[in-house]
Amino acid sequence: MSTLFYDDHWLYQILKESRTIAMVGASAKWNRPSNFAMKYLQGKGYRIIPVNPGLAGQEILGETVYASLTDIPVPFQMVDIFRNSEAAGAVCDEAISLKEQKNIETIWMQLGVINQEAGKRAQEAGFKVVMDRCPKIEYGRLFGELSWAGINSGIITSKRLTR
Repeated sequence: MSTLFYDDHWLYQILKESRTIAMVGASAKWNRPSNFAMKYLQGKGYRIIPVNPGLAGQEILGETVYASLTDIPVPFQMVDIFRNSEAAGAVCDEAISLKEQKNIETIWMQLGVINQEAGKRAQEAGFKVVMDRCPKIEYGRLFGELSWAGINSGIITSKRLTR
């Protein structure tokens, strides 16, 4: 679990197969990164279930907010952690305890969130684990939405490509 390098095809497969995502640390504030990521991913066809104990019972972007992963009444494939690295450990442990019940396959820790010990526990429990990455950014990069800007195209230029 010491490396934070992830094969592009592996990340692509995770994003292709995970259609319902529990977003731990979701914010109702429109200018917070979690809210922006949630809105973007919803626009790409994902169902994002917000988890935030302080907002439980309310709605964020049309989805009911739950206090914990345990409270979510439907299966989900991914847990997206918008919490600090230390808090990610408890979230991983909760996900591990719910793996079979909720059909969780992936634990994804956001940019700047790295918890090697929790990641190792999750991997040993059979999860795919991603740390220090954003699914919104990776989606845009891997599904070709950023190529017009020269990102992931192998070309570094300020001029648009002509076809």
